[in-house]
Amino acid sequence: METTTIQISGMSCSGCVAKLTSVLGRLPGVQSADVSLDNGRAIVQFDPARASVDVFKQAIENAGYDLS
Repeated sequence: METTTIQISGMSCSGCVAKLTSVLGRLPGVQSADVSLDNGRAIVQFDPARASVDVFKQAIENAGYDLS
């Protein structure tokens, strides 16, 4: 397993956190996704053979948020 931290902008409430946690958590190879509104980031633990940081970033942008 690997862990990556992705800075996110555009989150404004706990609903945003729940949405991104769900979006990231459903991606193949993701073991866990911890999204923080206070820190403006997502910490994702994943299997690098099944997932990549680029896929996470695209999923965040597709959900309507920006990368910092």
